[in-house]
Amino acid sequence: MTKVLLFLAPTLLAIGWQIQDKVKVTPAKGERAAVERAMLDYCEAFYECKPEYIERSVSKDLTKYGYWQKDPSQAFQGTGMNFEQAVALAGAWNKDGSRADASSPKKIEIFDILDQTASGKLTAAWGIDYFHLAKEDGKWKIRNVLWQSHPLEQ
Repeated sequence: MTKVLLFLAPTLLAIGWQIQDKVKVTPAKGERAAVERAMLDYCEAFYECKPEYIERSVSKDLTKYGYWQKDPSQAFQGTGMNFEQAVALAGAWNKDGSRADASSPKKIEIFDILDQTASGKLTAAWGIDYFHLAKEDGKWKIRNVLWQSHPLEQ
């Protein structure tokens, strides 16, 4: 089997290069704004306690996992979240306004936008979120989130 793969490797690489040359990575007009809007909705849902923003910008099939520290001397802990939990958290996370305000960060970086998928990064008050988005029924929805809290200083 190894000999066959070694024999086919140059051909497969050549095919890959030809396909890569034909891939269009420039998003259609308006797609960038729509991806950014979904990511902003996510951030603002938590900042402004608006769970309806999660409902309009996040897939019901959300998979979210993150790492946080209680104390800088302790290791990071991991925790998962689904769509329903994200909606509930958005309604409570900043209820008293002590976790985020108008000056809190919400920096968005978009890495890629294709026809059906996109990826990006959000820097927010709680940490860094990496997103995978998918187009569902013509709308961009956040499908996967991997996040980490800002490292605590020792």
